[in-house]
Amino acid sequence: MIFTKHSNAFRWAIVIASFIVVSLILWKTYEFFQHFKDEERTKMENWSFAQNEIINSDINTSLELTLQILNSNKTTPMLVINEDGSLYSSNNIDETKLTDSKYVKKLIETFKEENEPIPVKIGDSISSTIYYGNSPLLNKLKYYPLALLLIIVLFVALIFFFYSSNKNATQNKLWSGMAKETAHQIGTPLSSLIGWTEILKTENINPDYIVEMEKDVDRLKTITERFSKIGSLPVLEKADLIKETLDSYDYLKTRSSKLVDFDIIVPEGEIYVNLNKQLYSWTIENLIKNAIDAMKGRGKLIVEISQLENNVMVSVTDTGKGISKKNFNSIFEPGFTTKKRGWGLGLSLAKRIIEDFHDGKIRVLQSEKDKGSTLQISLKRASQ
Repeated sequence: MIFTKHSNAFRWAIVIASFIVVSLILWKTYEFFQHFKDEERTKMENWSFAQNEIINSDINTSLELTLQILNSNKTTPMLVINEDGSLYSSNNIDETKLTDSKYVKKLIETFKEENEPIPVKIGDSISSTIYYGNSPLLNKLKYYPLALLLIIVLFVALIFFFYSSNKNATQNKLWSGMAKETAHQIGTPLSSLIGWTEILKTENINPDYIVEMEKDVDRLKTITERFSKIGSLPVLEKADLIKETLDSYDYLKTRSSKLVDFDIIVPEGEIYVNLNKQLYSWTIENLIKNAIDAMKGRGKLIVEISQLENNVMVSVTDTGKGISKKNFNSIFEPGFTTKKRGWGLGLSLAKRIIEDFHDGKIRVLQSEKDKGSTLQISLKRASQ
């Protein structure tokens, strides 16, 4: 999926429209909550008037409507507290808990926070006070916006995941397409070079020149194979990790600055893993070149292979400038580089090769400013 200008504009239009709809829903929910709260307030005030009517009634007063109002409250929890602080009556509260004075005091404080108390008067004096809380329905309605926000957050996360997956798929297609095209472009002049090399062998030319040219042609063949394999799903084969690492190590050691002190530590015997040899050697070369660059061509470089029961680790340690802890993950992202002339592709290629194609892991094992870094590859051992 290719994200064009129009698709980006459409996506932002959907996001803005969704934000407006959610805002309206939240606002209307708040308005409904306040309206419902006002309705409960009115109901409690009517209850207080009815209570006052009962207190001031005589034998000739008709109390049918008054009693109906008093009995109409089936949901709102309430306490009627006398002026001396004693409990006069309660409604919609567990009566067994009302024997605990501390519980009653705590309940009164909770009700006061939720709603303003309503005084019950006899004449001009207050005989009692009604403390009431929110009904269960009102409490549920209070948490409805939070539930709605949670749904929206999950929905946004789903959209982001979908967009990120599509973007990664697009990037992977771009990687593959560029790699295949590069292999194709290199292949044409490479075929010509092989032909010219064969012609030069028939001429009176120093054989040493031909040998060096053939080495460069072989190197170009290796590069072509690498780009061809990274542009499609590579085939893995059982191979000795120690031998493949040594081959790449020796190749770079002979072609690097003599100011770099190379060292390699490997266990005795053979360690077999499922590898694509060309891509693995590319990874090792990238890690070693990156280490040499970090040391500015001068320092000590150690390649070490260690093994556990099911995994094999390949570590490349340098004595360079080190990596900031905040960049431990960023260095593997395409385009990230601290070099003035770097492209930021070497380590991202290494990560793609190891994690996507070999089901392994690559990470910064440790790093210290101006003392160096260790990058480690972890691969699964091949089944016997």
